[in-house]
Amino acid sequence: MTSDVGVLINTAIAILAIVVLIVRFRVNPVISLVVGSLYLGLVSKLGLDKTVETITKGFGDIMAEVGLLIAFGVLMGSILQELGAIERLVRHLLKLFGPKRLPYSMALTIATMLQSIYLDVLLVISAPLARSAARRIGPLGRARMATALAIGLECGIVLMVPGVGALALAALLKVPLGKMLIWGLVLIIPTVLIAITIMTFLFRRGFWNEAVDEQQDVLTETAEVKDTVTVGGGSGESSSDVRRTGSAGGAGDAADVDESGQPPLFVLFVPMLTALLLIGFGAIAEAANWENKIVALISDPVVALLVGLIGTCLIGRYAMGQPRVEKAIARGFKESGQILILTAVGGSLAAVVAAGGLGDILREYFSASTVAPLLLVWVMAAALHVAVGSVTISAITAAGILAPIAPALGLDPVLIALAAGSGSLFAVHVTSNTFWLLQSLMGQTTRGTLKSCTIGVSVASVVAIVLLMPLSLLF
Repeated sequence: MTSDVGVLINTAIAILAIVVLIVRFRVNPVISLVVGSLYLGLVSKLGLDKTVETITKGFGDIMAEVGLLIAFGVLMGSILQELGAIERLVRHLLKLFGPKRLPYSMALTIATMLQSIYLDVLLVISAPLARSAARRIGPLGRARMATALAIGLECGIVLMVPGVGALALAALLKVPLGKMLIWGLVLIIPTVLIAITIMTFLFRRGFWNEAVDEQQDVLTETAEVKDTVTVGGGSGESSSDVRRTGSAGGAGDAADVDESGQPPLFVLFVPMLTALLLIGFGAIAEAANWENKIVALISDPVVALLVGLIGTCLIGRYAMGQPRVEKAIARGFKESGQILILTAVGGSLAAVVAAGGLGDILREYFSASTVAPLLLVWVMAAALHVAVGSVTISAITAAGILAPIAPALGLDPVLIALAAGSGSLFAVHVTSNTFWLLQSLMGQTTRGTLKSCTIGVSVASVVAIVLLMPLSLLF
């Protein structure tokens, strides 16, 4: 029992040290996670050699699971960015659904289709378009669009493949990626719609005050904005120095994009959609016990995303030429570096936590009869996020702690992954890079951003776990 208490205390100290390093001393999350892993390993039964071996093995295991998936997804998104596909898509959504429904359609599209695009880049591209569309929505337009952006961006990271957090959660908890994709899609669609509806209701009841929640000297679309927030990791992606010159990466106002000579919009997204359909088809085939070598090959997530990347490269080469495709790929490699390393060191921490015996201790206290085990997972991830301020790190850490006791909880691992992802969305606040980008790019005050981002995404977090608990009865 004494040794058990020691393990619990040292695990708490390690997590607290990581939080303090990131939040108080602004140490990069990658370094902080490795330091925390080293401490936990050295003070546990692992010893020096075993600690280093466990850290490197955890790093390598996660890289083996999701490294290529993240790289292929980011490269695909970078080419779509260079093609101006996002601007065209928003214009199409505005035309198809009208301004009143744009918050719903845009949030759903960002959450489900565009997660291969690096979060900060996606936000910088879409925010000027959202702010421009807000004027057409009318009163409360900026509040609704800012909330829709925040909910769509953050939910997609951890609930939808190929979001970075979703990939990491699936790898840590040994969830087949096709299964994660299907059940993530089932959860994220109603979560986004219900959360935006709730926030819209609150805004219309006086929760939003334009005089104090919006910046009165909002920058024009041609103004230059530079955000230099360097808080550790924001939503788990990277600290950024984002520069936007009105055109959001050269796209310009949505109404001014020239589509002459461009392929139809649907064609631009066919490779990405094909990749996701192949992964989903593989999950269905597995559930139906249909064994076929060809189906198994093409539905393998690595092969499916490779097919999507090759298709996107070919379309990009036809639409804008090989030099610009190469430029987009070079930018994608640059953007994917820290994402890959951060995800992998999260795996290192999870490996050390498991090897240190925490799972065995928790298994004694939690069982299939534990009251609301999914709520336990959600609370743990939420508490970690409030402390760390990073959606991805909190989700990965919670999943790493709980992975060893998943059988004892009597839950399908996909439910634990989605519960951890849902909890990690709670209280996106001032330690998040996304928070400050939304404030500056959407012309909100800090008070307004606390409403649209912090409360908006927290509502989505609560809605997700409320939906997930009865959904677990299907397993």
